[in-house]
Amino acid sequence: MLDQRLNSLGLPKPPSETRVVVAMSGGVDSSVVAAMLKDEGYDVVGVTLQLYDHGAALAKKGACCAGRDIHDAARVAETMGFPHYVLDYENTFREAVIEEAS
Repeated sequence: MLDQRLNSLGLPKPPSETRVVVAMSGGVDSSVVAAMLKDEGYDVVGVTLQLYDHGAALAKKGACCAGRDIHDAARVAETMGFPHYVLDYENTFREAVIEEAS
């Protein structure tokens, strides 16, 4: 009989052999999840979507996702020792969501 122990994600292999991609908003929830998975030994990769003009967002004080989110997510990834990638979907988001809704 094969050993079918499941890891904490319910998969039948050790965390060290399990890659997990975490969508990181830059907020506490996604950062804590990524850190906990890394601590458990998972192969964690962080990803943040850039959906707005980063420079313009930084100028909007107090606005949601005002540019700090990408920096914060990258800082958590660096501190925890896993890679972090930013996917630039600004144009796609503007065309498909913002302009389409107008």
